[in-house]
Amino acid sequence: MENRQNSKEMIEKLCADTWRELYRFIYYRVQNREEAEDITQETYARAISYLNRTDTRILEYSSYLKTIAVNIIRDQWRAKQRRGDSVNLEDVRPEEIAQEDFSGSLSDRAQIKEAIGQLGKEQQTVIDLRIIKGYSVKETARLMRKKEGTVRVLQFRAVQALTKLLEAEDGMR
Repeated sequence: MENRQNSKEMIEKLCADTWRELYRFIYYRVQNREEAEDITQETYARAISYLNRTDTRILEYSSYLKTIAVNIIRDQWRAKQRRGDSVNLEDVRPEEIAQEDFSGSLSDRAQIKEAIGQLGKEQQTVIDLRIIKGYSVKETARLMRKKEGTVRVLQFRAVQALTKLLEAEDGMR
């Protein structure tokens, strides 16, 4: 009974410590909130199931969970490719689709991409690794060969600079 309680506490700690980073990592790849939530949940279910079946020690849980998530995303992508997306033609309303305006989101993305391009190389890298790809501070520090505190400061300054650039562009419109 005590072993089961320890296992439950370990699982709760694992989820609490890693869910934000894992969710961002998945969301970046699927760009859909519901799908990202489902994949995050499935990732934990598979990881916990595996950990309960084996005595394997995982040294880096973040990398382990990201690997599982990538495999789930690939499996779903392959399944979609095989079966294709089905559409009920009676539910399609061409007049509504024709009225949708996607230019705003495309222009926002282009504006953000342009603003990031105006940042320094290190700031671009930290924005890419931390915010876009969802790496932890520790992983980013290792990849950039910098101290964790330096990465935090670099990220803070990069976000400030990016905010100023985007506000300046909005002011010019």
